[in-house]
Amino acid sequence: MDKLDGGRLVVKALKKEGVEHLFTLSGGHLMPIFDACLDEGIRLIDTRHEQAAAHMAEGWSLITRKMGVCAVTAGPGLTDAVTAVANAYQSNTPMLILGGRSSLKENDIGTLQDIDQMSLMRPITKWARICHHTHRIPFYIATAYRQALSGRPGPVYLELPMDILFAKVEESKVEFPERYRTEAKPAGDPALVAEACALLARAERPLILAGTGSYWSRAEEAIKAFAEKTHIPVITRTGGRGILPDSHPLALSGSMLELLPTLMTADAVLALGTRFNFMLLYGRIFQPHVKVIQVDIEPSEIGLNRGPDIGIFGDVRLVLEEMRKSREKIDGSAWAEQARTMVSENSKSNRSEYDLKGTPIHPRRLVEEIRDLVGGKAVYICDGGDIMLWGSEVFPAERPGSVIATGPLGCLGVGLPFALAAKLAQPDRTVVLLSGDGTFGLNGMEFDTAVRHKIPVLCVIGNDQAWGMIKHGQELMFGFDRACACELGPVRYDQMVAALGGHGEFVEKPEDIRPALERALKSGKPACVNVLVDPRYPHPVSKMAAESGVF
Repeated sequence: MDKLDGGRLVVKALKKEGVEHLFTLSGGHLMPIFDACLDEGIRLIDTRHEQAAAHMAEGWSLITRKMGVCAVTAGPGLTDAVTAVANAYQSNTPMLILGGRSSLKENDIGTLQDIDQMSLMRPITKWARICHHTHRIPFYIATAYRQALSGRPGPVYLELPMDILFAKVEESKVEFPERYRTEAKPAGDPALVAEACALLARAERPLILAGTGSYWSRAEEAIKAFAEKTHIPVITRTGGRGILPDSHPLALSGSMLELLPTLMTADAVLALGTRFNFMLLYGRIFQPHVKVIQVDIEPSEIGLNRGPDIGIFGDVRLVLEEMRKSREKIDGSAWAEQARTMVSENSKSNRSEYDLKGTPIHPRRLVEEIRDLVGGKAVYICDGGDIMLWGSEVFPAERPGSVIATGPLGCLGVGLPFALAAKLAQPDRTVVLLSGDGTFGLNGMEFDTAVRHKIPVLCVIGNDQAWGMIKHGQELMFGFDRACACELGPVRYDQMVAALGGHGEFVEKPEDIRPALERALKSGKPACVNVLVDPRYPHPVSKMAAESGVF
């Protein structure tokens, strides 16, 4: 009977789950896994930093709604990945982190890279375990998938000591679990669903607010059908962007300031899988008299920071399908027209305040040039401070997972790893990363990864020569002569990318933006268009935050 080592069992279990790519960085603790991938047909994407490998695993999940998987070696390999895991935890993104570890027999005697990794991972994962027996590896991977994908999703961690991975066991003694997780989800209390429909029928200005939970619920058809039946306008936000296409007549899109009057005018809000955190002012963005219906698959999320009038524990898609069956006469058509007009007028008013023809280049001009060239079929990744805000409000979200921005942790550096994962997952789509110059420096060396693995993404840097959001905050809070530790200078990131084997462009004038973008896309290479933008313009949202002392 054949004997299989632990690495082979890991890869066979991953293959059983349909894993196509394993994001990693070379490490001795992981060698049996790497070797098995060669035979089992899982592509290894090796990065230049473990943080990027873990970000790529999350990026894969965000684009595909399937589990991304990364493997990192022990000690500093694992600690390098901590930031990315914490980001996935805050964003409720399912992903599997496989962590190498020193041999069990060598724990606590001072061997190489031996630290208490579990204590680091438990607070930032949904589930974390260590495997002590080689033959149980498939059981633990199956359990990890069940934990990550059940209820509210999240990252999970499985630690694999070196002697467990290298050890061999009889294949006959290994059990690969079958039917170890269910696809079933809660549908919501029928009585509460009926109450919610009655409340919306009484409302004069109802609004649907669809967040990340709507994305993981795959609720796009249910939201479209419910909105079209009731004519209630819809705002999609965070991971829910594109659940209802921005071009749909009932979709309201724009910056938070452009949407704010509508949010404050509504008299009833149906919040679907969206958290009342700082981005919604902890629920205080709605007036006290506003009736709130909150639907979430995580019951502990319901009532956090703002108690709803009706709280429904259930899967967003299933709850909406039940609500659509209601015979209540819900009609928000007159209000929908009013809401669209409000958002449109606010958008025009805000845009008229920007000098989009001047030099240096206004960041909004840069973002509009990208949008007008690439269009609504692309995947857009937005990473940074002010530039992320400009991109998030302008780029069109025409389908789920098409506009992805920095999440609630505020973690910078996700952009290039997310973009690479997006291109691997959907190679036929154009993938554009809009990055700040500060955040580009965190994982910019992953352009080497892009070149080695032939992943042609387009990165456009809005280069204000500083950590712009922080600089503007310092200036507004302490004075324009008090900015410190935030200046970066006009660094030629494009030359760095060209030196790594990619395509580089440097732009200083507005009329040169479009030709540079076109050349970059035609190059067929991983490309960087480095655009000097006017450093005088903070995004209105970050300016408001600084003036109110949020920083």
